Amino acid sequence: MIKVIVGEKEPIDRAITRFKKKCQQAGILRDFRKNSYFLKPSQRKRLKHDKAIRRIKKIMEKSL
Repeated sequence: MIKVIVGEKEPIDRAITRFKKKCQQAGILRDFRKNSYFLKPSQRKRLKHDKAIRRIKKIMEKSL
């Protein structure tokens, strides 16, 4: 659980920014998106393969 202590004279915007940064560093949003729906193992494998192909194509385009 992430806690952000807000000082007396600290603006709320700064506290919200710190909270968002802590959430991002902890990977909470990433885990939530990953677990928000179920993927069959074959679908997960296909997505991983497609992602690797896109990454390779992107590298090849930069090298040309």
